[in-house]
Amino acid sequence: MRQSGRVCLAASGDMVRKRLFILAFLLLVVVAAILAMPMALRAIPPRYAARFLPKPLLALTVPEQESPILPTVAKPADASFLLEPKVTAMVVAVLPPTFTPPPTAVSDEIVVEATAVPTIPPTQIPVPTPTLIPFPPAARIQNVRHEFQEWNNCGPATLAMTLSVFDLNLTQKDTAPILKPNPEDRNVSPHEMAAFVNERTDFQALFRVDGQADTVKRLVSNGIPVILEIGIEPPGEFRWMGWYGHYMLVVAYDDAQEQFWIYDSWLGTSEVPLANAGPDGRILTYETLARDWPHFNRNYIAVYRPEQAQLVADIIGPDMDDAVMWANALETSRQNAAADPENAFYWFNLGTAYNALGDYESAAAAFDQARAIGLPWRMLWYQFGPYEAYYQAGRYEDVILLADTTLKDRPYFEESFYYKGLAQAALGDAKAARKSLEKAADLNPNFAPAARALAQMEN
Repeated sequence: MRQSGRVCLAASGDMVRKRLFILAFLLLVVVAAILAMPMALRAIPPRYAARFLPKPLLALTVPEQESPILPTVAKPADASFLLEPKVTAMVVAVLPPTFTPPPTAVSDEIVVEATAVPTIPPTQIPVPTPTLIPFPPAARIQNVRHEFQEWNNCGPATLAMTLSVFDLNLTQKDTAPILKPNPEDRNVSPHEMAAFVNERTDFQALFRVDGQADTVKRLVSNGIPVILEIGIEPPGEFRWMGWYGHYMLVVAYDDAQEQFWIYDSWLGTSEVPLANAGPDGRILTYETLARDWPHFNRNYIAVYRPEQAQLVADIIGPDMDDAVMWANALETSRQNAAADPENAFYWFNLGTAYNALGDYESAAAAFDQARAIGLPWRMLWYQFGPYEAYYQAGRYEDVILLADTTLKDRPYFEESFYYKGLAQAALGDAKAARKSLEKAADLNPNFAPAARALAQMEN
């Protein structure tokens, strides 16, 4: 009996140990699963995660940022010379604001050729005093259809809402495949939205920078819808997401209340995204606009009927001319940066204006100042001036650093791949350059700069 008891006790001990081993193993599996969950969740395409995952799990799909800002410049050179008063009518060179042709970049295998860029001699350009068109103290555009956006679709959705003013029965399902063929693309640029209107509808669109609130009021009071591009900090429980760029459609204003009303494809009219959208629209105060619109150089798109073209030209005035517009934008940015030198967005806008005027060394110095102060890490999702300035100034490593930072965990930006490819070509790495440019073209087949660069590589 004693022997039998010892056997039973031994067997019982073995069973306990086995159970403890199994429990420990299961615990390790659970811990491993928990640790691996963020990685597994991040492998889910974000547009599906946003649609199907509950909010607690959705937060785990967002890649962690090493820093809330872009890589900084440790000791930027003194840029005070950029704040010296300029003669705004003096234009040395006028370049397109984005995707300007690069200088000749040579490697062992490829040559990316420069395209001649027209310049304006350094002469005084007369700037006429505009005849300001009066506007009423309040106005509203009626019969605008609101549409909530799908994943990262504020551009296509906002453009569809805008075109509803003209009784075009389009939705983001019609605009998005053209504007962003890859659903994961995080950005649609203003010039792409204007091109959609001009090339695919019977209406016209004009993209301008350095806008003024009164210009928006004049356009709206004449029934001309205006799309604004501004920076936002998501409200409420979504504040953790941090700074984003966002499009908004202006539908009304009231000077007495000092506010605009906008149709917002993401927030609607509440603090909860995609929840409510009242017919009046969301309030955007004049104060908020003045604070957040400069994040995007006060960009705007006016959409109008062909017979309104002269009216739009009269409202916008001298800024209809690119040379005058960019010279004025340079002076506005200079004054803003001088008044508030710790505002990184003002320096960024100064760099953008210098880019457009062909002064890349000054542009690079302005962008250095902006980075030293601190730019949101999403900044190069939407605006690409630093790439252009650093590339043209021969600072290829800076181009690659910023592109790699922007593309980390989110390889969805054709502009970043494009400029990275140009920089790699300039450094002599033809194989890597071709790969980057091919990624840019694959992400957006409508992105002409990448297609041109690849075509040049084949010649």
